[in-house]
Amino acid sequence: MADDYDLDRAIRKIPNFPKPGILFYDITGILTKPDAFHYCIEQMSQYSRNLSISGIASVESRGFVFASPLAHMLKLPLILLRKRGKLPGETYSVRFTLEYGEDQIEVHKADITDGQKILLVDDLIATGGTLRAACELLEQGGGHIEGIFAVVGLSFLNYEKILKGYPVKTLVQYQGE
Repeated sequence: MADDYDLDRAIRKIPNFPKPGILFYDITGILTKPDAFHYCIEQMSQYSRNLSISGIASVESRGFVFASPLAHMLKLPLILLRKRGKLPGETYSVRFTLEYGEDQIEVHKADITDGQKILLVDDLIATGGTLRAACELLEQGGGHIEGIFAVVGLSFLNYEKILKGYPVKTLVQYQGE
């Protein structure tokens, strides 16, 4: 498959969702087009080859869709970061601020090893707040973030400032609405 697949054609743009004035970038169009989804997984795999990683982590839930096949392909553990109260075992936890309030994510303590080199995968980076919290959570468990990979980046929301210090790779960048 070509390295220059046009993912923009597969991403639906839905105006005024979830509220007026917001343009929603819907990645489910990628999932309904096998060639688009395959392209994303292949690009993640190629990016991963340049990293020394021993685990793939992802924040629920759409990130799981992209991280799972990559972890399977690379034969690496998949570390699931979930919303508070979803994991039954002993967890690390991080509370963070969103543009509309607060949230909290957790990870099983047993799922991270000290010094583990991790690629953090998500579908889309908006403000970067959730991924910043995810990095802090993984580091709390002794993990080291080798990179962050997302299919879509909304650079007009300045996520680069929030994720400063972490290598970030996206397949599609949107500069504005």
